[in-house]
Amino acid sequence: MGDTAVLRNSLALLLLTAIIAAPIQSTVAAEAVVSIDTPTPPPDWAVQERELLRANAAACRVFFDRYFDERGYLQCVERWGGDDGPDDAIENCIYWPILHALGADDSVLAMYKKAWEGHLRQYTAAKTVDVPFARDGMYYKEFPVMFDWLHNSEGLTVFNLQGLSDPDNVQFGHRVRRYAGFYMNEDPQALNYDPKHNIIRSLFNGSRGPLLRKATALDWTGDPIEVANRFSLGHGETSYEEMLAHFKDYNDIVGDHPSNLKATCLALNAYMLTHEPKYKQWLLKYVDGWNRRIAANGNIIPSNVGLDGKIGSATEGKWYGGTYGWGFSVVVPQTGKLAHRNTTNLGISGFVNAYMLTGDDRYLDGWRKQIATINAQKKTVKGQTVYPHNYGDNGWYNFQSQPYTVGALEIYYLSMKPSDRKWVPPNAWLAYLDGRNPNYPQTALRGDFARIRQRVAGIRNDTTTPDTRLADDPMKFNPASIQSLVHLMTGGLYSGKNGLIHQCRLRYFDPKRQRAGIAEDVAALIEKMTDDSVTVAMVNVNQLDARTVVLQGGAYAEHQILSATLNGKTLDVDDSSLTVKLQPGSGNRLVLKMKRYANRPTLAFPWNR
Repeated sequence: MGDTAVLRNSLALLLLTAIIAAPIQSTVAAEAVVSIDTPTPPPDWAVQERELLRANAAACRVFFDRYFDERGYLQCVERWGGDDGPDDAIENCIYWPILHALGADDSVLAMYKKAWEGHLRQYTAAKTVDVPFARDGMYYKEFPVMFDWLHNSEGLTVFNLQGLSDPDNVQFGHRVRRYAGFYMNEDPQALNYDPKHNIIRSLFNGSRGPLLRKATALDWTGDPIEVANRFSLGHGETSYEEMLAHFKDYNDIVGDHPSNLKATCLALNAYMLTHEPKYKQWLLKYVDGWNRRIAANGNIIPSNVGLDGKIGSATEGKWYGGTYGWGFSVVVPQTGKLAHRNTTNLGISGFVNAYMLTGDDRYLDGWRKQIATINAQKKTVKGQTVYPHNYGDNGWYNFQSQPYTVGALEIYYLSMKPSDRKWVPPNAWLAYLDGRNPNYPQTALRGDFARIRQRVAGIRNDTTTPDTRLADDPMKFNPASIQSLVHLMTGGLYSGKNGLIHQCRLRYFDPKRQRAGIAEDVAALIEKMTDDSVTVAMVNVNQLDARTVVLQGGAYAEHQILSATLNGKTLDVDDSSLTVKLQPGSGNRLVLKMKRYANRPTLAFPWNR
């Protein structure tokens, strides 16, 4: 080795030594701690919250033991299709990830993870005979081979929320990247996305790419099946022929559709896990494209964008055309009645996800204008004002007494602007936050207790057997009942089965057990929310032992907590999290000042940031 090389290596070694020895510069503010030492008899709501967490977990164990086997397989007849397909199988564990993230027993996390792993194996092994694209497995690379996002998102709801409790799981990390990659052309077998025209190329898409032909009733229905005296179908069909008839008009799927905006949840999850810029860039580019189309189409999101990137070009120039489009109204075969099946409403998720990343109001403004534009088409019929919900060859139709309000709650929740409250339907939870519905906590909690009781009774009275049970049959008995807890504990949106990323004002972590969820014996009640503050009551119902809880601003630390006020004294926080120590039998009210959507969202737990 020459003298120059020796000198170069020596300098490199010195530099490396200096780097290792240098102190790490932390960008995280010093941890703020609030101590609560005010004796408080446990209020009813606090006792009920703790019992509801316990009852939910116990009921989920009853459900899991009845309908899943030791492999995590759902005990049912496995089928492909829009009636009772793979998405329905794992949808039986919907709400379980948020239940655990609220603080329910770790058995809930173990069960839904086992169900998800079993689900992937079960439906990779399950194959069709007649439906062409699922003959080698309904799942490929642990993802649906190709289907629409009404169904894809339902089947991904459990997975999309696993990161709330289990972000460091290695398999979760691999899947998050792989799934997002299916829509960024990182897999040559799944070229779902056209970067030139900024579209997802078909309503049917997945791990085997887009379906670029007209869909058939068989594609939607699945293989022939015996129905009479064996199954009770969710849409009321009494024969396989009626199942085919249900989907006979579901043909025009080529080109992009607003429901594909749900695929942005995959990119958002990948970004929150890795913070690789490519995921954020793809998500915002794709949503920006739809924002421009709304503006170009008279403030209405079009329901078809052709392969050439032009609005309506795959549906004879009709912006409202295509399966699940604005003009998609079909006849129900067994009743002869008209059913309106417009799923453009699913597109709101993409704009919510873009807002999560940016806090930029323009991602809400397009949808906001759509609501106003549609409702401006109102008319008076027999003295009653009615509003349209569909658009077809003859203009607006399907007039109803209720205004078009799709996305109104989400927009108001994100913006917290009083002007966005106009189209939000009456809402008992919002009325409570306004101070106009003081009995809401008791009413809501009691409602969830009743739901658990009724569903467990249904499980125990269910006479189906694995060979007379379809994937969606147990769904009506899923006992996980969390709406009251989401509203009261976290100030969060109850998103249902839509596969959305969770939106809430506060989340809780247990530093003692190093897990997501509120600490044992602690209850929380969000009493008021404004654009820049949240008021939360916290109680330790344990009369013997102290408890410590970490509060986080937002589901993914997207909100910055600026300060905390307790008993008139204000503590500067300026961090995404705050530690609260509660002495035995103590409780009090905290007022937190916040800057919402100020931080880069992350799946990392507070102590890992």
